[in-house]
Amino acid sequence: MTIVKKQNVKTIIELLSGVFDDKPALLFSSPYELLIAVILSAQCTDERVNKITRKLFATYNTPEKMVTLTSEQLEKYIFSCGLYKSKASHILSASKDIIEKYNGQVPNNLEDLRTLAGVGRKTANVVYSVAFKGDAIAVDTHVFRVSNRIGLVKETNVLNTEKALMKTIDKKDWSRSHHYLIYLGRSFCKAQNPNCENCPIKEYCEKNIKR
Repeated sequence: MTIVKKQNVKTIIELLSGVFDDKPALLFSSPYELLIAVILSAQCTDERVNKITRKLFATYNTPEKMVTLTSEQLEKYIFSCGLYKSKASHILSASKDIIEKYNGQVPNNLEDLRTLAGVGRKTANVVYSVAFKGDAIAVDTHVFRVSNRIGLVKETNVLNTEKALMKTIDKKDWSRSHHYLIYLGRSFCKAQNPNCENCPIKEYCEKNIKR
């Protein structure tokens, strides 16, 4: 379900394109590095992940190199990002599957990506859209909050929000819109005390209009 008029959706996207980047803040140089960075980013800031991966990827930047680590060794690298035990387990399991099932290459389609440990819809969509230039919208906490708050959609859960955004936004704009909404949520449309006064799309925001 959408609230904002279709033409206004396009206007919102173009306004955001003039303010924000259409690329993730995570640092990576290959689909594999992106995959690992996104897994690490769960409940962790991109800045923290980038600090971790700078050290980790200096030596362990392929699945073959990653699986030479024990869980305990990997946990020491990623300890500061939180949920480090489960993340270490997922990373090693996913790396093993990439080697054994996909010839050492991160799969380039959503179906196979989602078979990897630690890879849900959001992670798969990010890797698919960023690393392989596919059309997908990854809905994290920022995208869920912002898209429902400003009126792009009106849904009560992440999955329905993703499906609604796919109907609301032109397919060619899915991937970049995901990044715009994340950056908007981080800089202006924060969960607490949003900076509505300086928001670049305030005149099209459903919540602001209703004030």
